[in-house]
Amino acid sequence: MSGTVISVGPAYAGVLVLLALVGAGVVAWFRVGAPGGVATAAARATVQLATVSLVIVAVLRSWWLTVAFVVAMYAVATVTAARRIGTLRTGWPAMLPIGLGVLPAVALLLVARVLPLTPLVVLPTAGILIGGAMTATTLAGKRALDELRSRHGEYEAGLALGLLERDAALEVCRPAASQALIPALDQTRTVGLVTLPGAFVGVLLGGASPIQAGAAQLLILVALLAVEAIAVAATVELVAQGRLRAAAPRVAPDPPAARSPGQPA
Repeated sequence: MSGTVISVGPAYAGVLVLLALVGAGVVAWFRVGAPGGVATAAARATVQLATVSLVIVAVLRSWWLTVAFVVAMYAVATVTAARRIGTLRTGWPAMLPIGLGVLPAVALLLVARVLPLTPLVVLPTAGILIGGAMTATTLAGKRALDELRSRHGEYEAGLALGLLERDAALEVCRPAASQALIPALDQTRTVGLVTLPGAFVGVLLGGASPIQAGAAQLLILVALLAVEAIAVAATVELVAQGRLRAAAPRVAPDPPAARSPGQPA
């Protein structure tokens, strides 16, 4: 490897495989999840990034293709969040928090012209914001629904005191769901001290000054905070209204009735 270019070769492939195996092995050894999930995620990332690397040049040459790519990212984010929260059938309203957070932020950035109006800038920016909204929606939805399930007695007590169903649900699930903002808050608070995020490094490697790189990263981080705050608030509201639900629990089939010896099946 020379300069800022990563050399893709046998050593690169070996390091990727080794890291994936270490992650899966640790998960399996300490039983902190499904080891297959680590391997699958690594394999999917490899295939998806390889595909994107092949088509991204063509996409960035056309505004229509760029918009189509952003819509595709939005659709994938919705499906991912829905399946994490429940199922695609019960979790499809997850598309609303993601859209409510991302669309106004992207529109503001474009209208204010604080970012260059080019596909090369708009596409990755939209991707970062969609990814943040997806994560916030998933975490808020799962935590809100888990809290309602584990503290159902408190929810019932709220109803007994005369609260509306929505208000009783909000009292129970809102504090837990608010924790979905912790990753974005910590990332923003520690930027430059703990991490140098991708936008900063990318702009810097693209030839911009450190001041310009810092300004670009600050804009992305603050936009992410706004996007994820909107996504969390909208998710909690959907859960409280009963529009965003977890998957219905599976009911085990009744065991077959016992038969006396010799009784025909």
